[in-house]
Amino acid sequence: MVEKAKAGDEHAFRLLVEKYKNLVFKAIYSVLRHEKDAEDATQEVFLKIYYALPRYSSQGIKAWMTRIAVNHAIDVKRKKQRQREVVLDSDDVYVLPSSEENSDIPLLKQEQRELVKNRLNHMPANYREVIEAYYIAEKSYKQIAKEQQVEVKTIETKLYRARNWMKKHWKEEDFW
Repeated sequence: MVEKAKAGDEHAFRLLVEKYKNLVFKAIYSVLRHEKDAEDATQEVFLKIYYALPRYSSQGIKAWMTRIAVNHAIDVKRKKQRQREVVLDSDDVYVLPSSEENSDIPLLKQEQRELVKNRLNHMPANYREVIEAYYIAEKSYKQIAKEQQVEVKTIETKLYRARNWMKKHWKEEDFW
């Protein structure tokens, strides 16, 4: 069946999907822990599998599919986490007061932005550089790696360590 699917037989590929959809879903769900996201990711994984099938080298279809599924799920999870993490820059937020009661809000926001900038300036330089490049300049891992003349994995590691450093040294109440 795999060989037929590799050769372009759509019916054989549909049979593969039907046979392994639960395996792929369970692998993805174990990472994402959200049914709707896992369903969407399962569809995306089978597209990836379809396009990668010509490169499959008959080394265990279940393991190969599971590896693709788990890697994709990890990517989806990282993307969702990045979307939740936000570092404010002084030019990012402007608040217009709607009444005299909240006319001090822009001043508070400015103070908060200054506090974040000050905190960033007190981070170790290697962490600050990668945080500013990724969150403030909104550069990709690849762009940052190229600029710093390192591997993309190094940038991932630096960001991971920088986030851990912030969690360890900063408290939410320090910013309010």
